[in-house]
Amino acid sequence: MAVKTNPKSLADHVNGVKKGQRMFEDAFQGVSRMILDAGIRKITVKGKTTYRFDLFSQGKKHLVGMYDEINSFVSFVKDASEGGSSREMAFVLVGEPGNGKTFFVEYLCARYREFLSIPENRKYTFKFINLKKLGGYGKIEFIESQTYEDPMILAMNMEETREKSMAYLAKKHRFTEAQLESLYASYRPLGACSAYIWDQIREVCDGDVTKMLSFIEVTPVPLIESLGTITGKYPAKDKITSSAVDLMGEESIQRLLHISDSNNPYRFDLRRGALARVAGGGIHFSDEIYKNKKDLVQVYLGVIQNRMIELDGFKWPIDTLIIATSNNSEFDTFLSEREEAPIVDRCRICYVAHNTDYKIQKTLTEYAIGADIKRSLDHEVLHQDPNLNYATSVGVVLTRLPRSEKLTPVETMKLAAGEVAGEKSLKTLAELIDSLNQDTDITKRFGQKGLGQRNLGRAVQLLLESSETNEGRCMFALDIFNALERTVLDYVHEPADRAKFMEDLKIARGLYRERIMTEMFNAYMDEPLAIKKDVLNYVNMIIGVDAEHLGPDMMWKYKDPQTGELKALKIDERYIKNVEERLGLKTEEQKASFRNSIRKIYGQKLSVDANYDFMDNLELVKAITDVRLKSDIAGAGSLIGALANRTNEENQKLYDRMISTMHDKLGYCRTCAQKTIEYFCSQEDDK
Repeated sequence: MAVKTNPKSLADHVNGVKKGQRMFEDAFQGVSRMILDAGIRKITVKGKTTYRFDLFSQGKKHLVGMYDEINSFVSFVKDASEGGSSREMAFVLVGEPGNGKTFFVEYLCARYREFLSIPENRKYTFKFINLKKLGGYGKIEFIESQTYEDPMILAMNMEETREKSMAYLAKKHRFTEAQLESLYASYRPLGACSAYIWDQIREVCDGDVTKMLSFIEVTPVPLIESLGTITGKYPAKDKITSSAVDLMGEESIQRLLHISDSNNPYRFDLRRGALARVAGGGIHFSDEIYKNKKDLVQVYLGVIQNRMIELDGFKWPIDTLIIATSNNSEFDTFLSEREEAPIVDRCRICYVAHNTDYKIQKTLTEYAIGADIKRSLDHEVLHQDPNLNYATSVGVVLTRLPRSEKLTPVETMKLAAGEVAGEKSLKTLAELIDSLNQDTDITKRFGQKGLGQRNLGRAVQLLLESSETNEGRCMFALDIFNALERTVLDYVHEPADRAKFMEDLKIARGLYRERIMTEMFNAYMDEPLAIKKDVLNYVNMIIGVDAEHLGPDMMWKYKDPQTGELKALKIDERYIKNVEERLGLKTEEQKASFRNSIRKIYGQKLSVDANYDFMDNLELVKAITDVRLKSDIAGAGSLIGALANRTNEENQKLYDRMISTMHDKLGYCRTCAQKTIEYFCSQEDDK
């Protein structure tokens, strides 16, 4: 006959934990297990090896970049889960507004709630029932553990002493010595009210454990986000209305009407505060922690160090991961007041930089533009210029990169995205980052200053409300620069920063111009990847030009790394020479050096990525574009001249053909196709 089980009984819960059907772990262990079980891979970022945790890449809107910050956080939680000093610390993210600090914490909290909703990970607590038998509680019929204590904490405090409780678990539930040792490594006493009521129950039952257990019911911790249980956020309020009550709770007049015993700690309503609701293995998120007034920060001081809620001498141990955020200026103000040093001493400060990889920024820019279909003010569908994301991403990323004598802004940008930057190597960038990160002024460190995600959002709003966008029914890429400049003028208050950002946006315009040259060539050739093919042809030519088996017909056979097919290519030395002249390579030594660097990149990159196409080598792409445009339309003058002067039929036909290619094959609408050609014909932003 099967033994009857009661999932609400403490005995069943203890057996479930022993068999591994239910979990007993603290907040640090839970978060650590959640992150590490989701998967981890090794990657190289800015010339250094780091780790990418799959948990933070899940869902439609996930964390982008932030590798160093995530690594710091995982290391912090892992150390705390293994009993390290991090257990007595809070993790504080400090950085510029709009760089993803709050999003990081809210994303983590959402994943943690999902993780705990899996049945085997669910958190449990207990409540005291049958209170009428105890007397002295008026109309209060049951009392839930105010800090959502785990039933195992009650089991470990079953008897009056720790030794007796261990003996009870060994006898009743057959725990081995090793199991008990492992269990009691996470021991903590019961909170004041639970211990007081349990003691009353012991007295009423004359110490009979079987009778005592009839007063206990095990219940799941609610995962309702709006209740603030498991994950709770405490935003910094204004100085007058905020008080320690918001965190700790207070004496409840309502409860005093029922409880006759004035010594009973249950007269304090802990759930009135934010901490008790996340005290059962949850995450407490303190937004803008250093904006709080001093007495609240002092409260945090005790809570972080001791993991304890203390009221009128009563103590309630809490099991909480405390994460906070702060912006640079608030943190600096706080640090300048020397007497506040102890709280910073109990915090693991992690400085959050802006994203400085323009390729990764593409996803963040998509977040800012939004996934929904955009409409004009008169409710017509707005088209998005295919170059809009590139122009926006390059514009904002350049503002986040510090100036350096070793690297130009474009070289820094390309190296930060893991691309080729001429002769400059990732080592140069790594040295630059290291030297900048030695600075005591945080804002001078790599990626700490620049246009953040909120400013990017404002620029997109300005673009959407402009008359050009609404009239043409298209978000034209060139217009985003005006919107970004407007944002810099309105929202950047430091004159030096404003001047630098304006200069960065000029450089971004130049990069946009170069991209348009490439697009025009593709449109002219009626082939979306025309320029890419020409770049790869040039690369293959300079590899084949020195080949031993090259015949007098200059035909070279090679294996295509993308397809693995054998291909034949005629080496055109005049074409190679023209490209190298455009690159400004005059002497034979310069040409030989450049060819060797291309061969070296070919060897390094293609062994890792067979689809590498050299399109990140902007100088080479620009030179090949110029050579092809010049040679292909030599008879009709330049392409610019042909497109600008459409008085003859030939030029008009060329214009119409290019417009239809851009529309049908390159993703342009008629408005942005015409505007792009117009911009191409102007000498604007041409270096």
